[in-house]
Amino acid sequence: MDPVTLTTDRLLLRTVGPQDTDAVYAACQDADIQRWTTVPSPYLPEHARGFTEEMIPNGWASGSMFTFGAFLPSGELTGMLGLTMQSPGMGEIGYWGVKEHRGHGYVAEGVVAVSRWAFTKMSVDRVEWRAEVGNRASRAVAERAGFVVEGTLRSGLNNRGVLRDSWIGSLLPSDLGLTATAPYLPAVE
Repeated sequence: MDPVTLTTDRLLLRTVGPQDTDAVYAACQDADIQRWTTVPSPYLPEHARGFTEEMIPNGWASGSMFTFGAFLPSGELTGMLGLTMQSPGMGEIGYWGVKEHRGHGYVAEGVVAVSRWAFTKMSVDRVEWRAEVGNRASRAVAERAGFVVEGTLRSGLNNRGVLRDSWIGSLLPSDLGLTATAPYLPAVE
C-alpha cells in the first residue's frame, strides 16, 4: 500500500523517510521514550536510519504496519504513531511524543485521526492500545483519545527481554460515531 497523509486542525500526519532521520534520532534520545517503548537503548543513528529507511517503508508496502510522523505546520516533529495490524479487522496502536511537545494533546489528536482512518479506509473494527503498567503518560493519551481501558494483562509485553504487565484498552468505531463493518453484540452478564 502506498503511504497516505492525514491532516487534523493542528497536524500533518505523514510517513517519515530519510529526511526525518535526524529528528527521529534526536527525539529518541529521550530517556522516557527509551524507558517506556521498545526502541533500542541506547538509541544510535543506525537505529533511526533503519526505522526511517527500512522498517517504515516495508510496513507500508506489506500492509502490516502504518507509521505516521505527527508534524506541526512549521514542519517540526511532535510525535510518532504506528498502527500494526494484528489480525483482519484489528490493529494495535503505539506512539511516542517528542519531549518538548508533550502536554499539548498532539499525540492524542494524531491517535484519533489514525484510528478514524483505520476504521473508515482499512476495514478495522477494533484498535487496541497497550502500555506497560505505570506508563501514565501513555494511558492519559489513550483515555484522551477515547480508548476504554479494559484491564491489565499479566506478562502482557516483552520489553528488552523482560516480561512486564501491561494495560490494555480499545477504541471501536462507535466510540468515534462511526459504523463498524460487522454488527457488534456486547456481552450481557
